[in-house]
Amino acid sequence: MLETRRDAAAAPEPRSVGELADRLQRPGSVALALEQLTLPQLQVAEALAALRAPASRDALAQLLGAEDDEAARGLGSVLQALADRALVWPDGAGKLRTAGPLGEAWGAPLGLDAPLEGLLAGTTSDELRCMLTALGVKPTGGKSQRLAALVEHHSDPERILSVVAKAPAAARKLLEGRAGAGPAGPARFVMCGSPGPELEPGAGWALERGLLIPDRHHHGPARMPAEVTLALRGLGWRAPFEPVPPSVGLAPVSPREVDHEASAAASAFAAGSASVLSACSATAPVRLRSGGIGARELARIGKAAQADDAVVRLTLETAFAAGLLARAGDRVAPTEAYDGWAEQEPPEQFAVLLRAWRDLPLTPSRARDEDNKVLPALSSAPPCNGCVQARHGLLAAAARLPARQGVRVASDLGPLIAWDRPLADSSPDGPPFAGVIREAVLLGVLARGALSAIGIHLRTGDTEGLGIECRRLLPSATATARMGADLTAVVTGMPSARLASLLDSVADRETRGTASVWRFSAGSVRRALDAGRTREDITAGLAAVAAGPLPQPLSYLIADTARGHGRVRVAPAACVLHGDEPALLAELAAHRRLAGLGLLQLAPTVLISRSPLDTTLAALRAEGYAPVAETDEGTVRIENARPRRAAAPVPAPRGSRARGGGRIAAMSTAEESTAVDPSTLATRLGAAPATTPEPAPLDGGAPFATDTEEIVAAWAKRLPYSDIRRLAHAIDTDRAVTIEYVATSGGRTLRTISRAELDPPYLEAWCHLRGDARVFTLSRIHSVMPA
Repeated sequence: MLETRRDAAAAPEPRSVGELADRLQRPGSVALALEQLTLPQLQVAEALAALRAPASRDALAQLLGAEDDEAARGLGSVLQALADRALVWPDGAGKLRTAGPLGEAWGAPLGLDAPLEGLLAGTTSDELRCMLTALGVKPTGGKSQRLAALVEHHSDPERILSVVAKAPAAARKLLEGRAGAGPAGPARFVMCGSPGPELEPGAGWALERGLLIPDRHHHGPARMPAEVTLALRGLGWRAPFEPVPPSVGLAPVSPREVDHEASAAASAFAAGSASVLSACSATAPVRLRSGGIGARELARIGKAAQADDAVVRLTLETAFAAGLLARAGDRVAPTEAYDGWAEQEPPEQFAVLLRAWRDLPLTPSRARDEDNKVLPALSSAPPCNGCVQARHGLLAAAARLPARQGVRVASDLGPLIAWDRPLADSSPDGPPFAGVIREAVLLGVLARGALSAIGIHLRTGDTEGLGIECRRLLPSATATARMGADLTAVVTGMPSARLASLLDSVADRETRGTASVWRFSAGSVRRALDAGRTREDITAGLAAVAAGPLPQPLSYLIADTARGHGRVRVAPAACVLHGDEPALLAELAAHRRLAGLGLLQLAPTVLISRSPLDTTLAALRAEGYAPVAETDEGTVRIENARPRRAAAPVPAPRGSRARGGGRIAAMSTAEESTAVDPSTLATRLGAAPATTPEPAPLDGGAPFATDTEEIVAAWAKRLPYSDIRRLAHAIDTDRAVTIEYVATSGGRTLRTISRAELDPPYLEAWCHLRGDARVFTLSRIHSVMPA
C-alpha cells in the first residue's frame, strides 16, 4: 500500500499507523489515487459509491454482472488492487468498506441519486400520506411508519414498473428519460391538492407518487430515487465492467528492430534539442506580454536550429522543467546549469530531458487550442495532472503488450491508454492521446509500436538503468571533423560541445542532422580574429580536430584573412582611425561608400570619423576591410560577448533567508534517493504504537518535535497535527508543499509553495501558481499535501 500511495508516506514520514490512516483518508490523497486507477478499478469504485458502501460483495457482483467464474476472478483481482491502495477493504462482517472521500468523488455514481429514504429525510407526514394515497397504499400510523411503507413499496422494482405502466404517456416518457440521464430536471414539489407552479408535462404525476422527490427549498431540480432509476432501467441492467483491456492489432517485432528505431529517434532528438538550446543561448527568446514564447520566436528558434515546431516546443518545455532555462525579465534564458549540461555527452543530455518529460504537467506538442489558435510555449498555464497520467498510462499500456509484439499503428495505443488511465487528459481532437503518443515516438520511448528499452526504465523510474540504456542506444559525440578543400567541415553524428563551439566560432553552420556541415569564409575567420584568437591559435585548434591535414585552401584563407586583420585600427573618440600605412588611410578617406562616416584625414596615418565607433567598424567591414577596435587604454578590444544567463529558476521570496542560493524548489534526484524505502517504513510502522498522541503543551501533553511545529500550531488552528508536521517540515527543510488556502473572498484554491518562511501570523513563500512571492495567512490554510 505504501508503494501505491507514496504521497501518504512523503516526508515527514508518518510515525504511527493512525497518522498514516489519517493521511490516506484525506480527499486530496484519495483524488491522487483515483487518477491512477484503471478503468475496471474505477468502475468498481463507482459501483460501490452507488451502493452506498458498506455493501456486500454479492450485491456488487450482481450490479456489475460479475457472477460467472471468469468475471468473478476479474472482480476479485480488481478488489485486491483497490485494497492495495487502501481505497476498498473487507470488514469483519463480510461487507466492503471504502475510504470516506471515495463516496463523494461522484455527484451521482452510475447516474444514480441517493436512496429514497435519504431524499425523504425532510418530508412531512402529510406529504408522505399524499404519496401513499396516490400509490394506492393505505397511509397508517405516524411519519416513521408512513416513511417505512413508502420505502418498502419502492424497494420492489416490479411494483414501480407496474405503477409507471399505468402512468400518462407524458409522465412515462419523462421518467424513462430521467432514468437514463441521472438526477436532473426542472420539476418542483406540489402539495397534495394545491395547484402548484407550472410543471414539465408528467412531472406532477411523478411527484405525487414519490417517483420524483422535490427539492425542499423549492429552487433546485427534482431528484429521482436510486430505487426508481434502477427499476426503470430494467431487471437485466448492469453497471459497466470491463476487466479485460480492449484488443488491438498486433504485429511481431524483434528487440533489435525496436532498438534500431529507438536509437535513431533518440539520437535525432538529442541533436535537435542541443541545437535548440544553443540557439536560445546565442539569443535568449523574448516572452510575450501575456507570458510564454510566441509563434514568431518559436519559428526563429526552429529556423536557427533547423528543427521542426514539435522538437522546439518539446525541448523548451523539458529544458525549463529540468532547470536549464528560466524566465529572466522579458526573456527566457539558459541558466548556469545549461553550461554544465552542454558539456555532457549526448546520452547524458538526452536522459536529463527524458526524465523531465516523464512528469511534465502538460503536453508540449499540442500547438493549437480548441479555436485553432497557436498556443505559446512556456506559458504560465496551470499544471495538468491529467497530462501526467496520460504519459504514465502510455508507458503502462505499452508495457502490457505481449513480448516481441507491438501495435501495428502507434495511434492504436489510444484505447489502451484510455483503459489504463480513464481520467487522463486525451487529445481535444483527432485520435485519443495522439499528442502524447507522438511525443513518445519522437523521443524513442515508443518504437515499432512497442516500448523501447529506455521506455521500460523510464516507466519504472530506474535512473541508473535509464542512463545505461541511453549510453547503449545513443552514440557518443563526434570529436573530429572532415575538412574539405571546398572550405567546408563535415561532422558525422552529433558534434561534441567542444567541437561545435570551435567550428561555430570560425565557420558558419549550414546544415544539421545526422551530418552537420560548416562553411569557412573570410567573414567567419575574421569573426574569430575579432574575438581575440590569433592565426596560430585558429590553425592549431582546427588541426587538432581535423580527421586529416588541413586543406591548403583553408590554410590560405586563414593566413590571408589574418594578414589583413588589424591593418586599420579604430580608436574611440567619435572616432579616430589610425594605422601604419598612409596609402591605406588615404584610400579610406577617398572611398565614396564611406563618405557617410564623415572621415577627415588629420595626418598621413590618422583619420577622424564623425560617426560612433561601432558604426564606423560596421561600415568598414561591410566594404571588405578588417579593422579592429581599441579600448581607452589603446589595447585591442576583444569582441566576445558572454551569453546571457538567467538567475535561479525559482527566486527567493521577499525577506527570506539565503538558503541554498538559487536551489530549485522541486525535489532533486539526490533527495529522491534518500526517501525512506516503503518496506523499511512498513516495518517501522508495524513496530510503533497504533497512534501518536498529538502535542498539547498548554494542557500538559507531549511537547512538539520542533519550534516550527509549535508556531504553526499556534496560528493554523484548522490544521490537524499531521498537517502541522508537514507544513513545519517543508519550512525547515526548504521543500515544496501544496496547501488548500481559503482567501478573504471565500474562494478555495490549491497552491504549491516553496521557500517558505514564517512571519506569524503570516507565511511568506514562493507561489508556483502565480510565479511570484506571496504572503499567506496561517489561519486560512485548511490542509497540507505533498507537492
